[in-house]
Amino acid sequence: MGTPTPPLNLGRHRLAVLTAALLFSTGGAGIKWSALGGWHIAGVRSAVAAVALTLVFPKARRGFDFATIGVGCAFGACLVLFVLGNKYTTAANTIFLQSAAPLYLLLLAPKLLGERVRRRDLVVMGALALGLVLFFVDGGAPSVLAPRPLLGNLLATGSGVAWACTLLGLRWLTQRGGDDTAALRSVVAGNVLAAAVCAGPMLTSGLGGFSCFDVGILLYLGLVQIGLAYVLLTYGLRGVGAFEGSLLILVEPALSPLWSWWLHGERTGSLALLGGALILAASTVKGWLDRHAVTAE
Repeated sequence: MGTPTPPLNLGRHRLAVLTAALLFSTGGAGIKWSALGGWHIAGVRSAVAAVALTLVFPKARRGFDFATIGVGCAFGACLVLFVLGNKYTTAANTIFLQSAAPLYLLLLAPKLLGERVRRRDLVVMGALALGLVLFFVDGGAPSVLAPRPLLGNLLATGSGVAWACTLLGLRWLTQRGGDDTAALRSVVAGNVLAAAVCAGPMLTSGLGGFSCFDVGILLYLGLVQIGLAYVLLTYGLRGVGAFEGSLLILVEPALSPLWSWWLHGERTGSLALLGGALILAASTVKGWLDRHAVTAE
């Protein structure tokens, strides 16, 4: 048996995970604050984050292989689609639709990892699916902050699928006996690949129009909202259990709509909010069921 984490250190680990989730939650509001296009924001944000992470974690600069790069591709797609989704629909829709990743995990895990779906998982899948449907039923009228809601919802759904693939990939890396920096290398690879993919559209549309305010927002998104948040998350998860960590991370989708409402006056439809509540509740239940299943074995 491992040595229990001292209470003081446990409090620090929990605070680190909560702070990381808080920083993650500011992404939607920060993206909407910049007048730049989605490709510019996604590309520069990921480039800054990649540099920051490799400076803080020297081990993340080497040891790349096809596995970590493959997982990085999924994570890079998640990063880009999240930013593009935020540019077209509400921040609430984007984060809630991304948070439906457990549904795709349940659908993909049996074939990719050989994990069976239990009968109780079907209830969770049904709740997640209903939550997704409510977002598209709600629709939402176009607005300045959400000019193309349907397109944004589709992009955000794609971000959720990519995030589920990222989680599956990270789990696979663990199963194949990868070291503890494999996940970090995948995060760095994802940011590098996202920046590279965005470079083409950025050059095509031009690199002008960067105001000092936009530069400040991009530095915040890259250094703090991604870079510092992942440093805190990496530290926090060393002393916090997987189930507790997954619950603490739910602070992100809970706070993201509040930031956009407070800073931009962005409002979300009642059906979309109900869908978001269903997704968060189902994700929590899924985490509890997984923990209970592991304890019972």
